[in-house]
Amino acid sequence: MDVPSMNGGVKHGLPPVARADARLLLLGSLPGEASLAAARYYAHPRNGFWRLMEQVTGVALDALPYDERIERLGERRVALWDVVHAARREGSLDGQMRAIEMRDLAAFVAGLPELRAIGFNGGTAARLGRRALGGAGLRLVDLPSSSPAYTLPLADKAARWASLAAFLD
Repeated sequence: MDVPSMNGGVKHGLPPVARADARLLLLGSLPGEASLAAARYYAHPRNGFWRLMEQVTGVALDALPYDERIERLGERRVALWDVVHAARREGSLDGQMRAIEMRDLAAFVAGLPELRAIGFNGGTAARLGRRALGGAGLRLVDLPSSSPAYTLPLADKAARWASLAAFLD
């Protein structure tokens, strides 16, 4: 099991959040400082992930405690993980990652037989994830980053993220 770490500039990601019946897998790059410190996905209060996923799932997530958010995503058959297992990085920006160690995404995806699509949360996740997955035979969806560092207005991000709802029906 992966354990978050911030030792010596090397960051290790969080374990996957997934049920075997997941239909949609959302992949980020590598959790930022706030998420690693809290050992929770999308923990930075300005990250729009939970608000975006409210629109995708039709479930009010943002006001719920973290464990309930995760439970509700699982009920809607949504899984979370990241493409990077570990990297050297000062701060939270993807552009600062060095010595990147990738996850075995193909093996992980093979263990999700009902998976319909993979959404990449941001450009780095899409670039690295597409390379790691090759021809996975699934619908791959590039999404604007939910990070506050990506300054596209949340409403514009939501319009792009809304397409994910089709994979949950």
